[in-house]
Amino acid sequence: MFAKVFYGIILFCLISCNSEKEMNLDAIKAEIEKTETNFNKACTEKGIDVAFHEFAAENAVIKRENDTLFSGKENIKNYYNKPVYKSAKVSWKPDVIEVSEDGTMASTFGKYEWIIINEEGKETIFTGIFHTVWKRQKDNTWKYIWD
Repeated sequence: MFAKVFYGIILFCLISCNSEKEMNLDAIKAEIEKTETNFNKACTEKGIDVAFHEFAAENAVIKRENDTLFSGKENIKNYYNKPVYKSAKVSWKPDVIEVSEDGTMASTFGKYEWIIINEEGKETIFTGIFHTVWKRQKDNTWKYIWD
């Protein structure tokens, strides 16, 4: 009898702990989704260069055309400080959000759209798939380390 009760308690704890863990991961996914939304909104409201700087971790890296890498917040801001990005528009939405089991890392991917406007006012639309890696910071915020 004691063994059945003991194993019943153990089973209950395992199920409860696992459910709590899943709920925490769902809460973290919601945090990441909100961070992505705020990041996208900041691009529109503050400018692309400011937003990519604000949401970047100190050691962040972005990969852009011709597989060129830009490392560090300041280099990323300088990359987006070009005149072409002053009138550009960007939007994206993650289709998938994955969170590490310990809740300190996450990745997202989905579709993006860039609208680049040239000197004559002609719009060129670029679409594709993005992939971002997020890391929880010491102050509990999320910053991207790879985009």
